[in-house]
Amino acid sequence: MNAEALLIIDMQNDFMPGGPLGVPGGDEIIPLINDLMEQFSLVVATQDWHPKSHMSFASTHQKQIGEVIEVKGVSQMLWPEHCIQNSLGAQLVDGLNLSKIDKIIQKGMDIQIDSYSAFFDNAKLQSTGLEKFFNDANMNKIFIVGVATDYCVKFSALDALECGFETAVMPDACRAVNVKEGDENKALSLLSSRGIDLLTAKSFIRK
Repeated sequence: MNAEALLIIDMQNDFMPGGPLGVPGGDEIIPLINDLMEQFSLVVATQDWHPKSHMSFASTHQKQIGEVIEVKGVSQMLWPEHCIQNSLGAQLVDGLNLSKIDKIIQKGMDIQIDSYSAFFDNAKLQSTGLEKFFNDANMNKIFIVGVATDYCVKFSALDALECGFETAVMPDACRAVNVKEGDENKALSLLSSRGIDLLTAKSFIRK
C-alpha cells in the first residue's frame, strides 16, 4: 500500500492576487487545499524564503522584471521582490489550515541562487532536506498542489520523480503565472510526458 504525502507549494501572501508576484486565482484554491489536507497523514508546505537583494530580484541587478539573465551559468528570470525572510509577504496565506501541516520546508535562502523546487536549488547544488524527510517517513507517493504550476510546482514534481517518488500533480488545486501564454499547458504536458499523474483534486476528496 502506498504511503502518501501532500506537498503544498508556496501558498504565501506575496503570491496571492494583489501581492508583488500575485498568481491569478491563487487564493481560490485555499479551501480545496484545506479539504485535501484532511485526506493525508503527512502534509508538507514550502515557503520561498529569500534574503534581501536576492539574485532573483530584478531590483538587485537594476534590470526590468521579466528579463532573463545568466548567473553562474544558470538562466534566471528576474522577478519583483517577494517572500523576503520574516516579512508578512513570506508568511503562509491566511485561511490555510496550518494545524494540518506537519513540516515547513524553506527554500531560496542562498542569496546567490534561486530555488523553484521544493527539493533542490536550481543548479542542484544544495538540498532542502525534503527528500530525506520523505524517505525517513517511508513515503513513496507525493501529491503536489499550490503555486505556480509553470514554475515551482513543475520543478518540484520533476525533482520528486527524479528522487524516486511516485508523483502526482492536481492541476485544479494549482494556479499558474503564465508569463507567456500557454506556459501552464506546456508545464502540464511536460509532467504528463514524464509519467507524472495529473489528477483532479475534487474527485480525490473523500468526505
